[in-house]
Amino acid sequence: MMAQAFYTGINGIKAHQTAIDVISDNLANISTVGFRSYNTEFASLFEDALNTTAASNTGVGVGVQLSTVAMNENKGVYQLADKSTDLAILGDGWFGIQGEGKPVYTRDGAFTFDANRDLVTHDGHYVLGTMGSNISNGILTEQLAEIGLGEAATQQKLRFPDDLTFPVQPTTEARFFGNLGVDDTTRVISAKAIDAQSNINSIRLEFSKVNPQVSPGSQWNVVATAQSSGVDTLYNESTGETTYLPQEIYDTQAGVVTFDEAGILTSNTLSTINNNGSAVSLDFGSGFDGLIAMSNPFTGSSSANGLQAGDLIGYDINKNAQIIATFSNGMQSSIGMIAVYHFQNDRGLERVSGARFAESNNSGRPLFFQDENGKNILGTDITNFKLEGSNVRIEVGLTDIIIMQRAYDANSKCIKTADEMLQKALSMHK
Repeated sequence: MMAQAFYTGINGIKAHQTAIDVISDNLANISTVGFRSYNTEFASLFEDALNTTAASNTGVGVGVQLSTVAMNENKGVYQLADKSTDLAILGDGWFGIQGEGKPVYTRDGAFTFDANRDLVTHDGHYVLGTMGSNISNGILTEQLAEIGLGEAATQQKLRFPDDLTFPVQPTTEARFFGNLGVDDTTRVISAKAIDAQSNINSIRLEFSKVNPQVSPGSQWNVVATAQSSGVDTLYNESTGETTYLPQEIYDTQAGVVTFDEAGILTSNTLSTINNNGSAVSLDFGSGFDGLIAMSNPFTGSSSANGLQAGDLIGYDINKNAQIIATFSNGMQSSIGMIAVYHFQNDRGLERVSGARFAESNNSGRPLFFQDENGKNILGTDITNFKLEGSNVRIEVGLTDIIIMQRAYDANSKCIKTADEMLQKALSMHK
């Protein structure tokens, strides 16, 4: 029995020393972003049953053993951050980063763009995700609200171009509105139009009444001119003189618009004009939606489609884990998506270091959730400008380490007592 007391004490010391080490590691990482703590679980050790014929086997215990060290899957406290690239996963899931030879997984979403516009962790590891196919030779080929998530095994480094251009969208249609009135007076309405070189030009319409008029209604001559906008200047550095250059005229077209006795447009012979190489359709509307000719004061306005080219301002990440490029022309487009991985058994992941884990046989392969249409989805909510802190609770950790320390001391005393009993027995034998 004294030998058994030795075994009980030694087993207890070993088990509780491991528990103290685990709790100490938890407390040391209380400020580590995305850290998942571990809990220790114990089981009793038994010798062979003393009476195998009894209704229930009973044995003499030889202490405790460490059964397992299990991951604590509770969420950490979410902390406010100052960058849109700081991300937190609100539900289950893991970010993937490129480790040494194979991906590793983490809840730490403290990401940033490096000097090459690559999305990386604070120590320079690439973040994994799906790149969009809407960039070619530094030009955005398609404006997208979101990028779909590819297959789990095909995720790649999120590397974005340092220079990216939103292409020009030349004006293809200009609409004109207003009331020409009934007086025989020249009327002018203009619209801005963007050409294929991203210049903002002007389409100028000049209306004058046809002479003679044919009743009922009224007829107006219209001359459309596509020209450069404003007045260009040329400065001569040697003389200090500024030369004012005339506006460049790209095209001139003429036609006739006809209104009925109610002032509603009935016909128009002017349809298009060339805006420095781009054809622009001229729309005068119909009914009272467009140009009219009524005995009211003159009004004129216009609208046109088209968009100037834009240079890249920077990248941001939204709450859907989409990488958004913002351009100087006010446009945005998604060009990539950060992956969020899931595992059949999160507790089976192997800790690599700190808040990083690797796939194991117990965790299963990384996978993506899918919707009812079989499309890969995040399967959780993401928030930016936040980080998930460690899930270690200091009050629980300090309490547990006191309990384990006392259990360690109790097992030490068990060994000491057994030793004293053994010494006494030996002395009595003499």
